[in-house]
Amino acid sequence: MGKQVNLYSFPSVDTLATALRSYLISCQEAGLERHGVFKVGVSGGSLPKTLAQALLAPAKDESDKVKWESWEIFFADERAVPLDHEDSNYALLKKELLDKLPQGTPQPTVHTIDESVLDDTQELADRYEQTLVRSFASRDSVKLPIFDLLLLGCGPDGHTCSLFPGHELLRETEAWVSPIEDSPKPPPRRITLTLPVVTHAVRVAFVATGSGKKEIMKDIFEEGKGLPCALVNEATGERCSWFVDNAAVEGVSYPKRPFSL
Repeated sequence: MGKQVNLYSFPSVDTLATALRSYLISCQEAGLERHGVFKVGVSGGSLPKTLAQALLAPAKDESDKVKWESWEIFFADERAVPLDHEDSNYALLKKELLDKLPQGTPQPTVHTIDESVLDDTQELADRYEQTLVRSFASRDSVKLPIFDLLLLGCGPDGHTCSLFPGHELLRETEAWVSPIEDSPKPPPRRITLTLPVVTHAVRVAFVATGSGKKEIMKDIFEEGKGLPCALVNEATGERCSWFVDNAAVEGVSYPKRPFSL
């Protein structure tokens, strides 16, 4: 067993956001050093709002600068809806973060789904996989894309991306992106990164806040129970960091550690 997952707990979302920014800048710099670009996958839910709080704050100095022009943003999962639909993860990220970038800020590259094939989730997944192939090198030469960072949320049932507990998609080993037609959480039709892609990222960060998360956090960190979030923890070990507020981990016995880079 490798080193353990990092569980960072903060007294408030404000202090969490400050630490998350430091972590993101560190991942950004590592990506730029590795290949001149920062490739990050994001999910939806409450994450974009916390991300905005972390990233829209003014830079303290040059070393704290978000180099947006170097960011290549992908979606860890997306709903099979138009990009301006309220259920779209892209629409959520746009509303919470992208539209709030100060005027004159260089824009990140954002890879959205192909709206022309919303009626066919398999085709939607295939086309998004091709987007990854174009960015991460040809499919033949790369077994799996390696993101610099995946920023994920944790559902109250322990799901992450659109990988749900007990779902057959958790056993997918070949595809990079898979369709799901029967999501237990609406809307039912979605696409998602597969578990091998998630666990091959250089770094994975989960953000979970609020007392509504404490029961599932106990399950993930103490029982495992084959929950998707627990599977990511097990496969990534110290490459995985959880940014949580104290309310989300009240009563969780897993050791929290002070945040440091």
